[in-house]
Amino acid sequence: MNVLLVDDDYFVVTALEKKIDWPSLGIEAVYTAHNVAQARDIMTNHPIHILISDIEMPQGSGLELLAWIREEKDSVQAIFLTNYADFNYAQKAIELRSFEYFLKPIQFDKLVLIIRKAIEQAKEQQKQEKAIQEGYYWQRNQAKILEHFWRKLISCSVSVPLKPAEVSRSVDEQHLSYGMNDLVQPVLFNLFPHDGSMGFDEKNLFDFALQNVLSELFQHPQFTVETVLEYSLHNWIAVLKWAQAPDAETLDELCASFIQQANRVLKCDACCIVGMSGTLESISPITRQLLQLNSDIAKRRNQIFFAEHGHRRADEAYSPPNLARLEELLERNLPNELMHEITKYLNDYSQQNHFATSVLGLFRLDMMQLVYAFLKSKGIQAHQLYTSKANERLLAQSLNSIEDMEAYLRYLVHTAMSYRDFAEQPKSVAEEIKLYIHAHYGEDLTRLSLAEVVYLHPDYLARLFKKETGVSLGTYVIRARIEAAKQLLRTTQLSVFTVAKKVGYANYSYFAKVFKQESGITPIEYKQDKTT
Repeated sequence: MNVLLVDDDYFVVTALEKKIDWPSLGIEAVYTAHNVAQARDIMTNHPIHILISDIEMPQGSGLELLAWIREEKDSVQAIFLTNYADFNYAQKAIELRSFEYFLKPIQFDKLVLIIRKAIEQAKEQQKQEKAIQEGYYWQRNQAKILEHFWRKLISCSVSVPLKPAEVSRSVDEQHLSYGMNDLVQPVLFNLFPHDGSMGFDEKNLFDFALQNVLSELFQHPQFTVETVLEYSLHNWIAVLKWAQAPDAETLDELCASFIQQANRVLKCDACCIVGMSGTLESISPITRQLLQLNSDIAKRRNQIFFAEHGHRRADEAYSPPNLARLEELLERNLPNELMHEITKYLNDYSQQNHFATSVLGLFRLDMMQLVYAFLKSKGIQAHQLYTSKANERLLAQSLNSIEDMEAYLRYLVHTAMSYRDFAEQPKSVAEEIKLYIHAHYGEDLTRLSLAEVVYLHPDYLARLFKKETGVSLGTYVIRARIEAAKQLLRTTQLSVFTVAKKVGYANYSYFAKVFKQESGITPIEYKQDKTT
C-alpha cells in the first residue's frame, strides 16, 4: 500500500515523511509532490491508496486534484490538511468523498489514527473488490449476524438470564457454528476518558483506537475473541471462546498490557473485570453476574478484578469515617488534612475488599451533609454555591471509581473553604454587592436575589452589609437608583417617566415620592434645574 503527500510547503512534506512511522502502518512507498501537476504525474505512473494533501496551493488546489481522481474512478482515500476552517471547503471535500478534513497545525498522534482508519478503509475496499466472487457479502452478513447474536444475548442478560434452550435455539436459527459445551468467558473493559483525552470530545476516533488496541493485544492461541462491543458508554465487553481450560494468569497478563496501552495510546485510565468462565449454555447468567459486579463495585482505576474472587454484597453495612474529626478539620480550615483523612479512609476501606458502590454512595452523602451543614453555619447557601457545570460533571462521575470520588470531594471541600474565606471578609462581600447593585439597578433587586449573588443566607447578608456600610440593603438600593436617575436626568433627553423605568420603578408616583424624599425636590423639578 502506497501514500502520496502533496503540499507546496517543503517543510510540511518533510515533517510528514520523516515523523510518521510509515512501515509500521503497512505503507510500502511514500511519494511526495509540491503541486497538483506533480501529484497527477505520480498517480498516473504509480498505484496510490492514501492521499494526504493541502487544499490551498499556488498551482491548483487539493480539491481540484481530488475531483480529477474521482473522474478517473480512483478509490483513493483522501485526507485534507488545511489552515482554513472554511465551510465551503469542507462541503466540497465531502461531495468529493474525502476521507477526512484535518485543520493545521498538525497533531501527529491524531493524524496517525486518521491515517490508520483510512488504511483500514482502503483495505476494506480492496477486500470488497477481491471478494465479491468469493462470497464476501455473505461473510459480512455473517459477521453482522454474529454481532447481533452477542449484543442481544448480553442486553437480555441484564434483566432475566436466557435459558439454555433459548440460547441453543438462537444459535440454530442463526446457523452459528457454536456448540453448547463451548467454553466462553466475558471480559468487561471500563474506560475513563474524562480528563482531557480524545475520548471526551472525539469519541469516534477514540473508539477506533480502542478497538485497534484490543484486537492487537487479545490475540492468543488458547482462545478466539468472538465479539467486542460497547455495552454502555465507555464500557466494552469482549467474549472469549477457549480452545482449552481457561487460564486466569494469561488473562491477567493481557489485561495488564491493555491497561498500559490505554494509559499510553488512549491517554486515559482503564480497569478490567474478568467474568466467570463456563459453557455457552450458561453464558447468560455469567454475563448477568459480570454486569451486576460492574454495577456493584466501586472500581479503582488501572486495576484488574476477577469475578471468581467474589465481591462485597450491595447491602453490606456502612461504617462511616470519624465524622467529628472531619468536622473539626473543616472548622479549623485545614482542607489538605481533611483530604488526607478522606483518602486514608477510602484506601483502608477498599483494601479490605472491593468497595461496594452503594457504600461509596452513603459515604458521599455523609460528606455532602457535613460540608453543607458547615456552610449553613457560616450563612452560606450551599445549594446556590454548587450549581456549576463542573460540580454536575464531578458529581455524576463520582461513583465511577475511588479516584473519581476523591476528585469530587476535593472540589466540594476546596470550594467550601475558598468561599468561607471570602464570606468571612465583610468588606469583600459588601463591595461585591455594591458593584452588583450599581450594575443592575434597573432590575428587581430584593434581599433574596442579592443574597443569591454571593451564595449567602438573606438574613446573614443583610446583617453583614449593614454592619460594614452603616446602611441597610434596601436603603442602599434606593440611593443607588436615585443617583442613577439624577445622572440620566442631567445628561440625557429622556422623559422622567422613561428614567423611572430605567432605574427600576414601574410606578411613577412611587418613584417621584422616593426621589423627593432623597433629594428634597421632585424629579421634574430636578430635570428643569440641572444645576441642582
